[in-house]
Amino acid sequence: MTSTDPTVLPDPWQSLHQLLAAMDAEIEQVYVERGIKGVRPRFAYPLIRLAHTGPLTIRELAESLNRSHSAISQTIAAMRKEDLVTSEPGPDARTRRINLTERGRSLVPFLEAEWRATHATVAELDGEIPYAMTAVVEEVRRALEHRSMRERILHHLTEPPR
Repeated sequence: MTSTDPTVLPDPWQSLHQLLAAMDAEIEQVYVERGIKGVRPRFAYPLIRLAHTGPLTIRELAESLNRSHSAISQTIAAMRKEDLVTSEPGPDARTRRINLTERGRSLVPFLEAEWRATHATVAELDGEIPYAMTAVVEEVRRALEHRSMRERILHHLTEPPR
């Protein structure tokens, strides 16, 4: 342990996490106002994809969405609890194919409309602020390609004496 607690300093990530959480909460509020309960914004992407592809394994779904297997596995478990998806035996004993339930399928037209409206909203926000969010994200990505997060952390890392 060091002499001071570094977590008492302002967290540079906090405002980004709070912004994303607030935006997700507002999207979820749109669902609730439409009488759609138990659906979270993170469910929209996999539900829409499954509607267009048919059943996929968790690995196939994760790859198609460019998400981690773990994240999609957790999302699928949450969606199963809300009766949005089912799983059936896959091509081998280790895999399961994920499919939409009738409830999940019935929500897809609305989720597609919300998806498009959300993208239009992001474009609108990009036009209202001095630095477009999408451009800033791209600039950060490019900077990290030039010098990775790991390299940057190691440059600033001062390990305590043993």
